[in-house]
Amino acid sequence: MLPKHYPNAFLETGLKELLDKPGIEELVIIGAMSHMCIDATSRAASDLGDKTTIIHNACAALDLEFEGQAVPAAQVHATIMAALAFAYGTVTTTDDYLGQAR
Repeated sequence: MLPKHYPNAFLETGLKELLDKPGIEELVIIGAMSHMCIDATSRAASDLGDKTTIIHNACAALDLEFEGQAVPAAQVHATIMAALAFAYGTVTTTDDYLGQAR
């Protein structure tokens, strides 16, 4: 278990050292919140050279508000996943990921 105190799961956790051990080939990311920890950790993993897969239907987001404009959770989530898929990792579904593992 790695206690985590920041959105970026690599910050002050020892996660990178664990991922660098022999036999670890990929970081699969799930959880909450898409616009916080999922985003920060996925970008950091990619920047550190780790192969990263984000299971988008196993992540969640909240409704947000910016300068008086409401942003629905589904739009927040889709925007983050699109950005991560563009440059930071593979974004897929649970079924597709598990199907590849067979």
